[in-house]
Amino acid sequence: MQNTTIQSEFLDKAAKLPVVFFWFRRDLRLQDNAALFAAKQFAEAEGLRIIPVFIFDSRILSNLLDKDDKRVAFIYSAVQNLKEQLQKIKSDILVLHGDPEMVWHELCQQFKIIHVYANKDYEPYAIERDARIRKILAQKGGNLQLFKDQVIFEEDEILNNSGSPYTVFTPYSRKWLDHFSREGLSAYKSESRAELFFTLEPQPMPEPERLGFSFSEFEFPARSIRRSILQHYHETRDIPGIVGTSRLGVHLRFGTLSIRTLVNLAAQENSTFLNELIWREFYMMILWHFPHTVNSSFRESYDNLIWRGESEEFAAWCRGQTGYALVDAGMRELVATGFMHNRVRMLTASFLTKHLLTDWRLGERWFARYLLDFELASNVGGWQWAAGCGTDAAPYFRIFNPNRQLQKFDTQLAYVAKWAPEYVQNPSACPKKIVEHTFARERALNFYKKGLAPKA
Repeated sequence: MQNTTIQSEFLDKAAKLPVVFFWFRRDLRLQDNAALFAAKQFAEAEGLRIIPVFIFDSRILSNLLDKDDKRVAFIYSAVQNLKEQLQKIKSDILVLHGDPEMVWHELCQQFKIIHVYANKDYEPYAIERDARIRKILAQKGGNLQLFKDQVIFEEDEILNNSGSPYTVFTPYSRKWLDHFSREGLSAYKSESRAELFFTLEPQPMPEPERLGFSFSEFEFPARSIRRSILQHYHETRDIPGIVGTSRLGVHLRFGTLSIRTLVNLAAQENSTFLNELIWREFYMMILWHFPHTVNSSFRESYDNLIWRGESEEFAAWCRGQTGYALVDAGMRELVATGFMHNRVRMLTASFLTKHLLTDWRLGERWFARYLLDFELASNVGGWQWAAGCGTDAAPYFRIFNPNRQLQKFDTQLAYVAKWAPEYVQNPSACPKKIVEHTFARERALNFYKKGLAPKA
């Protein structure tokens, strides 16, 4: 195993016994964890012990461009927290690094694995990875058991009356709410009982440098939301200059917070916030049924559009030097913090695709590089919504006016003053507008009309 150490005394003890592994992935918590709950039920019934494991996937890490990637730092911190919790009950988690297929191949050589329990991941890479690992385990008499945990409803659980997936959000959300009101939610009681885990001496954890990273000091968003923010969410969510949103996206992304906990809270406190969580599941469902949307338009006719590629204007957009205050503030906040307010995400994405006619995939990849709460389904869905090529029923003619967005949502310029202060302190030092709004709007409308016109 690449950059992996397992203490020999542990191997000597565990290799002779049939064992159950629990594979932490996007569920970095011990509480209310669906697959961990199932693993504990099985282990208790069969008189077996569980070995927790986390794998730093070298395939994923090698594609990250920044050696101070805040997401890897967040994962590293969350795994350290798991170690501390398990060590309190005289157990631990094996933290390994390498290609997951090779890791599991070697673990199968070292242990008599009965089952590997894990929660489902619905992204294309994860689906293919799990299929290959299932075959590796089967060759050694083991099995990969996958459970629903990061969503309330998955895959084919919300379908229209003809048995097909919804491609419009509103009817999907109605069916989702109908199912939710009838079925309700309850937490999985997956508390850490010492007798269900292998007793382990503290196991080594690879240093960040061995993973290829060097983390700087960074304060991550809290894993809770003030009730006052939740109660007023529908009033404050569009104002980037105040703390009016949950900032819980990263905790949902990596499973340090249970989606069941958050949905139950939202259902009690604020229907607008609940609606945002339903959007998250809608986009996951779309990605599951239409995996081509990662690289191609949901609306196939939009693939006929000839987008602009990388350019000086695209570079100016990336740097937050477009000449539009709210756009520039958002782009700078993203690079500095790994976060961008959702209202500003919509504006910056609209600006790139509509004002600059730049390929939405370039913007999607830029967000994917920096967003701490990057979620493939939501990122692709949001960018296709902005570009007009997604599931939305009112596509290309929605073009945000950056000046009106500023006047409406950052009236006091609090957000701009923080992230693009020259617009407030020294207007003469502001970057020049790289395109005029009126001209850009007309150009975009013509671009779409011409590109989507039926071919003679």
